[in-house]
Amino acid sequence: MPAVTYHLVAEPSYQSCDPAEAYTPESFADDGFIHCSDGVENVIATANRYYKDDTREYLALVINVDKVTAPVEYEDPRRIFPHIYGPLNRDAIASALPVKRDPDGTFTALELPKPG
Repeated sequence: MPAVTYHLVAEPSYQSCDPAEAYTPESFADDGFIHCSDGVENVIATANRYYKDDTREYLALVINVDKVTAPVEYEDPRRIFPHIYGPLNRDAIASALPVKRDPDGTFTALELPKPG
């Protein structure tokens, strides 16, 4: 099973990116890397910590770490928040899952695809 990590992105922002180009989030120019989270529970916690008051719909990009061509670095002591130091090649994005929310804006879960 490939190693995966997740990247949160507002759906309108992601949809406005050119799908023929490598993905770079809006914050890339300021940060110099792409923020990611390992584990669904960490994605939800990050979403609630930083984006709860943002009313836009959010996606969690499911990233196959083994396919990422840019350097991937873990700089946090718990090794759960990798940074991708370069644009993200599209073939490393396995899927883009909607992030479910409660009416008060609290993020609750990733919307997994229905089987079959």
